Amino acid sequence: MADMATHVITGAGSGIGAAVARRLHARGDDVVLHARDAGRGKELAAEFPGARTLVGDLADPDKLSWAFSHQALPERVDSLLHIAGVVDLGEVGELTPRSWRHQLNVNLIAPAELTRHFLPQLRAARGHVIFVNSGSGLNAHAGWSAYAASKHGLKALADSLREEEHANGVRVTSVYPGRTASPMQAKVHQQEGKEYDAARWIDPESVATTVLTALDLPRDAEINDLTVRPGR
Repeated sequence: MADMATHVITGAGSGIGAAVARRLHARGDDVVLHARDAGRGKELAAEFPGARTLVGDLADPDKLSWAFSHQALPERVDSLLHIAGVVDLGEVGELTPRSWRHQLNVNLIAPAELTRHFLPQLRAARGHVIFVNSGSGLNAHAGWSAYAASKHGLKALADSLREEEHANGVRVTSVYPGRTASPMQAKVHQQEGKEYDAARWIDPESVATTVLTALDLPRDAEINDLTVRPGR
């Protein structure tokens, strides 16, 4: 990555996304932080002085194009980091279409739409798209059908994009973290009826390190898929 690279990041408010945003911001790169609404955007701008924000609701991908048309988009994009995600556990016999749609919209369709928007800038910069997926993007377990389907779909999106954009010099990486200590993981444990102990799971900083490793890899190589599991 060249100095002062520009990164568009979703999910920068907590967990892995916040860890990645902090690291890139601290080293002096230009970060453009996605926020679901203007209030959240102000909070992120206060947390990351000098950062730009981009407002749009990932839960409503149909309106992202309209939302972005009313904002100044970055002219240069060296990387697009898809880190935002939602999870709602439930068995197939219980999940409603609303729950399916919400997870598919935020976890799959919105990343596809964001990628479509920024592809011209990514091609011009010979940039990088990183999808922070999940272990659920590789294996589906009982109670995880809708979330896992959205993450399996995200893997397919990344694989197709990689093949389509290779000739344009755009690198595409999927990162599959296991359980990571974050507000999302606390919610999962609550839904599972289990006690949450953050010390048992991966530190978001460790996943951020893997993301930056893929990002900073010399141009002669590309990490396609990277699985990160709890080490304790």
